[in-house]
Amino acid sequence: MGVVDKTIRRDLQLLARTGFPLLETLGEFGRKSWKLDTGPGIASLKFNLTEVLSLYLGRRFLEPLAGTNVWIGAQSAFKKIRATLGEGAVEYLDKLAYVFQQTPLAAGDYSKHAELIERLLIAIEDRKIAWVVYHSARATEPVSTEVYPLVLLWHRGSLYLLAHAREDDKVKTYKLDRISDVDVTSLVFNLPDDFDARQYLASSFGILQGDGSVTKVRVRFDATVARYVTEKTWHASQQCTPQRDGSLLAEFLLGDLRELKAWLLSFGQHAEVLEPESLRTEMMDTIESMQQVYQPATPTKTPRSPRGLPR
Repeated sequence: MGVVDKTIRRDLQLLARTGFPLLETLGEFGRKSWKLDTGPGIASLKFNLTEVLSLYLGRRFLEPLAGTNVWIGAQSAFKKIRATLGEGAVEYLDKLAYVFQQTPLAAGDYSKHAELIERLLIAIEDRKIAWVVYHSARATEPVSTEVYPLVLLWHRGSLYLLAHAREDDKVKTYKLDRISDVDVTSLVFNLPDDFDARQYLASSFGILQGDGSVTKVRVRFDATVARYVTEKTWHASQQCTPQRDGSLLAEFLLGDLRELKAWLLSFGQHAEVLEPESLRTEMMDTIESMQQVYQPATPTKTPRSPRGLPR
């Protein structure tokens, strides 16, 4: 199978634990073999057309995971779906799949990280302590860190690992693109019963966390972008109030403002921070720094000839 025996034993235990009818056969010299019971114990999976379309079209959103076991398994499933359909149905699916496209902007490609993802999945599922070699954006060299892997997060075209770092004794996020190696140990960690990844990220405007406190943010969006802002739920806490002049007053309760700040800057002059004052000051400082970058170069004087005429 191209994997170590430990992986096979783990998969067999998982199948048995989750209720799949796994049959064990004892052969010569005590050699064991296993197979899934394909008899009447397993009901045949029957999909209607809508279910087939949904699964078939959904494969496009797995493309960033190309090369991983998740992608390989999905491709195998899609081949089986195609094999059970007639030629006309397959042509229809392919034609319909073309209707749904996604832009390649900032799309991550994790085909080269397939083995790392597999190790992390094992560590998360089995609650195993792992050592990850991580090169943060600010560090000059990669560092090996002992972590308790919790979940994988898909955020804005990139995969992140949410893990408890033993050294800092707090939950942190690690961008998968910056992880060069993962070593899963045999040591098991205890996941707190009250830990919920969604609840943990509830106050984030993405994935970044603050010190635990929550800040109220008020922003005025002018009429140019007001409709665009109301078309999406940017955060669970958002409250949007339309104004008579067509502008929009938006309020958020956030634990970290760094990602919000970057988002607001993307609106340019169409968004104004009203509070807190600290964020308003940060925005003004950033804008002033940008102005310095875009200041025109000081014009140089045109050299003149000895007679006083321009060369």
